[in-house]
Amino acid sequence: RFQIQRGKTDPTSYKSLGDCFKTIFQREGLLGFYKGILPPVLAETPKRAVKFFTFEQYKKLLGYVSLPPGLAFAVAGLGSGLTEAVVVNPFEVVKVTLQANQSAFTEQPSSFVQAQQIIKTGGLGSQGLNKGLTATLGRHGVFNMVYFGFYFNVKNILPVNKDPNLEFLRKFGIGLVSGTIASIINIPFDVAKSRIQGPQPVPGEIKYRTCFKTMATVYKEEG
Repeated sequence: RFQIQRGKTDPTSYKSLGDCFKTIFQREGLLGFYKGILPPVLAETPKRAVKFFTFEQYKKLLGYVSLPPGLAFAVAGLGSGLTEAVVVNPFEVVKVTLQANQSAFTEQPSSFVQAQQIIKTGGLGSQGLNKGLTATLGRHGVFNMVYFGFYFNVKNILPVNKDPNLEFLRKFGIGLVSGTIASIINIPFDVAKSRIQGPQPVPGEIKYRTCFKTMATVYKEEG
């Protein structure tokens, strides 16, 4: 909701995270927080499988190229993220459309009906079920590149701890920092994706069309 609102001038603007939770609960009920839950649930298993399987495959392929290990992890992460994005993007389009809907949970269409409507009006391509693919490629590619590159490099630098509890904390801490840094770096792609896949400001007029043009527009208008 924060990503698709267009600054404080937007009539549906939320003042804060707390205000957003409060408003959704009052207007849409408890189930309003679970809009669009089915697409990510359905996408999660193939997404994770593709992510880690392709990461290992790209890592093997990069073994034939004389790259420093740290760079090889980052490049393999980038490749796995780009591959993962192709699988997950149609699910993201349906999810964002459902989550942008401010009607009560019981009044909005199901995930399957929403997907059918998207295909009917826009097809399977860049105006329909694969809308915002470039932004999704950027989101997942950048995230995995930073995450895997940072995680494996730092994990190899910090010594393994013999105490299983401390070793768990070591890996947990590295994973937490890796995910945080990756999220901070890839968030502009995520905002662009939400703007492209979500409702346009003026019905029937496409303002947010391509990834980098959307980023430029958001930067120009909202900083």
